[in-house]
Amino acid sequence: MTFLFLLFPPVLAALLAFIIRPYRTYVGWINAALCLISLGAAVNFASQAVASGMPIVGTMQNAPTWGAVIDSLGLVEVLRADSLSALMMVCVSAVGTITLFLSPGLWREDHYTPVQLRRFQIFINLFIASMLLAVSANNVGVMWIAIEATTIFSAFIIPLNVTKTSVEASWKYILICSVGIALAFTGTVLAYFDFVTLSGQVENALNWTVLIQIAPNLHPEVMRLAFVFLLVGYGTKAGLAPMHTWLPDAHSEAPAPLSATMSGVLLAVAIYALLRWKVVIDATLGTGYTNNLLLSLGILSLFIAAFSMVLSKNYKRLLAYSSIEHTGLTCIGLALGPLGIFAALLHMINHSLAKSMLFLLTGRILHRYKSTDISAVSGLLKVMPITGSLFAAGILAIIGLPPFGIFVSEFALIRAGFEVGRPWLMGFVLTMLAIAFVVLLKVLNKMLYGKPLEGVQKGEADGWHISLLFLSVFILIILGLIIPEPLMMLLKQSVAIVSN
Repeated sequence: MTFLFLLFPPVLAALLAFIIRPYRTYVGWINAALCLISLGAAVNFASQAVASGMPIVGTMQNAPTWGAVIDSLGLVEVLRADSLSALMMVCVSAVGTITLFLSPGLWREDHYTPVQLRRFQIFINLFIASMLLAVSANNVGVMWIAIEATTIFSAFIIPLNVTKTSVEASWKYILICSVGIALAFTGTVLAYFDFVTLSGQVENALNWTVLIQIAPNLHPEVMRLAFVFLLVGYGTKAGLAPMHTWLPDAHSEAPAPLSATMSGVLLAVAIYALLRWKVVIDATLGTGYTNNLLLSLGILSLFIAAFSMVLSKNYKRLLAYSSIEHTGLTCIGLALGPLGIFAALLHMINHSLAKSMLFLLTGRILHRYKSTDISAVSGLLKVMPITGSLFAAGILAIIGLPPFGIFVSEFALIRAGFEVGRPWLMGFVLTMLAIAFVVLLKVLNKMLYGKPLEGVQKGEADGWHISLLFLSVFILIILGLIIPEPLMMLLKQSVAIVSN
């Protein structure tokens, strides 16, 4: 029943937006309220996971499941909510809730038509539903379908304002991510047929809990090849270099709420899919093979993102390259042992909060300054004091300054690298982070201060409603000072799932 409360509200919200035409403001408010139900279900799953305690080494964590048998199609335990899933459910539903409450169509709007608002509400809710399905799926085939669905639903929103560049960005996103997902499908099929050939069991062969049990007996050569396909496939969706080329274009052209959910949680969902497969592959090959591949793409992503940020003249593209950098950093953490995995998961939480907040704020900045060029924005603190203050807090958080949570997760990751004997790698990571630090701080200084351009209206329009983002800042500060015990338990349980 809890799975129903998790997955059905955003589907119902999309159906409501589809049925009621033309768009009405109350539809947006109802949809945002429905997402609170999903958030409550996610928190419930997280509470159950925390209450279950640490799993015994070498055993599977007891977790709520759901399944059905439809004719000859067996979908036994197709959904499962262990600690790792619950952690991601909370991230997706929390960012989704904040995004929906700050979406166009709820407040005074004059730059979107009712047709655009209706389309946005339909597809943003389906997008959130597909991400929730991806992280709650025990069946890796269903997980693949859900992640493919995120591409389809989000692609309809990128050109919400139809221009040549937005349509090009949408098609580029569809083509590159569809090729990536096709490669991930190839990896999934390879693992499936290896399993069936070995065991002769076809029913539930795609269930992660079944795969992990038989994984030590799978053929190493097949699993090596399968992981390459999976890494390139889901890595494309995660924005890892060199498959990242869709991401800056899509983020710079998409409406701010979509950019917030894509950068805040979609990239994390793709990393989650990789992490699930990493556990299976590690059980077959040991950790060395997957760790080396993750390190390679993580290093490349950090390098390309850092120097792309130096050259970026567009603040939305700048934040997109920052997302690539942090995704690469997460991949590096996942390859640094249990402490590194802990740091990477904590980093995903911090990044989800900070980056979603920043992209939501860019929507307000763009609406006021009518440009995404960094050179066109100055005097932000004078023009929009609340927005400017929150934007400054977000940038300071994303560059890893204390007392924000990203400082803690990055510090833990660096410590993990030294503990596993990779000092040169950590030196490289610190260098790339320093480049990003300088670039973002320089851009922040340029945007906050100086004389506003002529014609830019001063004062916040409905500034009070973005006070919800102060909650994001508050949580980031709390995570920078202390990790609450329930979250600590959830992270430790997730590390145990990945490391077992």
